[in-house]
Amino acid sequence: MQQSNSGDVRYDDPWYDALASGWGESSGPAETTSPTPRADAADVYLEVQRSAAFQEVRSRYRRFVVPAVMAFLTWYVAYVVTATTAPGLMARPVAGAVNLGLLAGLGQFLTTFLLTWAYVRHARLRRDRAALELRWDAQELARGRGGAA
Repeated sequence: MQQSNSGDVRYDDPWYDALASGWGESSGPAETTSPTPRADAADVYLEVQRSAAFQEVRSRYRRFVVPAVMAFLTWYVAYVVTATTAPGLMARPVAGAVNLGLLAGLGQFLTTFLLTWAYVRHARLRRDRAALELRWDAQELARGRGGAA
């Protein structure tokens, strides 16, 4: 705990902002606040983390992200390796001044946007509702145990 300039006692808080807390202003009667029961909140979140619903959300996330990242990294490394080891192939003209290397490079941007779209769509359709239900469940459990969520 630390003593503030106004004489009241405050708990050590890494997010404490002296300017926003009225430092230097005359204060009225000192507030007495008790810390929230951290052990209860931790128990709630551990319980949620161990639940089958949470494990399903994590599983859905991994089933999308791991293959998507591996596919994208393979495509990226293939582009870089081909550009450095087969410059003749990448310099092959496709139409006018546009060559295969330029199209593959632009394809990198296109696949980045497509992967982002696919991730957002997957999250919206397969995970967001379940994650929101988990959040509500965690808040209800925290309220029931007297903790703050």
